[in-house]
Amino acid sequence: MLRAAKSISSLNVMASILLFLTAIVAAVIANSPLASVYQDFLSQELHLRIGDFNLLSHGGHNLSMLEFINDCLMTIFFLSVGLEIKRELLVGELSSFRKAILPFIAACGGMLFPVIIYSMLATSGTPEMRGTAIPMATDIAFSLGVLCLLGKRVPLSLKIFLTAFAVVDDIGGILVIAIFYSSEVAYGYLIVVAILYACLYYMGKFGVTQKIVYLFFGVIIWYLFLQSGIHSTVSGVILAFVIPARPRLDAGKYIKRIRAIVNSFPVLQSDNIVLTNKQIATLKRVERASDRVISPLQSLEDNLHGAVNFVILPLFAFANAGVVLSGSGDIMGNVGLAVGLGLLVGKFLGIYLFTWLTIKCGLARMPEGMNWRNIAGVSLLGGIGFTVSLFIANLSFSNIYPELLNQAKFGILCGTIVAGILGYAVLKWALSKGSKI
Repeated sequence: MLRAAKSISSLNVMASILLFLTAIVAAVIANSPLASVYQDFLSQELHLRIGDFNLLSHGGHNLSMLEFINDCLMTIFFLSVGLEIKRELLVGELSSFRKAILPFIAACGGMLFPVIIYSMLATSGTPEMRGTAIPMATDIAFSLGVLCLLGKRVPLSLKIFLTAFAVVDDIGGILVIAIFYSSEVAYGYLIVVAILYACLYYMGKFGVTQKIVYLFFGVIIWYLFLQSGIHSTVSGVILAFVIPARPRLDAGKYIKRIRAIVNSFPVLQSDNIVLTNKQIATLKRVERASDRVISPLQSLEDNLHGAVNFVILPLFAFANAGVVLSGSGDIMGNVGLAVGLGLLVGKFLGIYLFTWLTIKCGLARMPEGMNWRNIAGVSLLGGIGFTVSLFIANLSFSNIYPELLNQAKFGILCGTIVAGILGYAVLKWALSKGSKI
């Protein structure tokens, strides 16, 4: 168990470092002689044709590489997020009112204050206000990666608190994307989508657990969402909620079955390195039984983890973090300042103050192992908004207001880096003190 936890922590750190390095590489290339090559790469059209039908198209227009990454690959990321949210709601830190109340209220403060700060700094009645939701998001992978750098000294309760409020934060971000970043809605597509979701839900109820079935229909649903006017990434989140969370075989029956299979395993010679056909068939029975005791939800979440953290998110960062530091327009501007301070100051104030109010009002107790020092540190880590913030920035300004998009990217990078460094420093100091204040 301890080795598994260490392995997960190491992977989180590696994924965070890769994401950060990819963002730096994108920014360097965007400001180098290779900038035109970089832009040409992102504007390349993609085709996946069956006759005259191109799956990678929207409203008769082929998706560019940038659109493919943001609208297609990021749907897989949001499917992974949806699976995590469902797991937390069923058996995790959001599965009961007592567990959920503190991180839920903290996340609400962490979403409200950045919006207030952004609204105060951006010019009212101008396109700048389109980016109000950009500093709302916390990047759960990045923030946990920074927390993991502190090693064993971090209380488990602090990791749970950060994970839980970041999950609630993700739910808020998803709702914002679904409600405020949709164009004209084509309801015919959504009716078909609703029917397909209902079919998948009842298939799960009747025992269909093959992941390939859900992924196949998921591709169809993604395409319908792409044409509907609702952002296609929402399809991944909803798909997660119709994927069964119960395995076909419970743990008790699994143990009995495995024991029976092991007892029947034909042992011919202890030093025989080549298995017989009968032995191979017996081991395959063990494999099939093991597959059936893991729920489709957990299995798919585990399968997607590597691809999301080491392929999809780095690609997304490479495509979207290329902030241009020279040229026309103010690199900081109102948008950059509003986003940066929203992440750094807004997230900290919102998370810390709402946590303080919740505990002082008696709605929740201070979790064991936590104190006001390390809450301050983890509140700063909440300002690491990288992935979802960049995603919302792209939805807010892409293709229409490139200068504002560039300012938003700069604000996200600055706010994220400073929040990460300060959060790490405060937590290192707080964990060395160890006493409550």
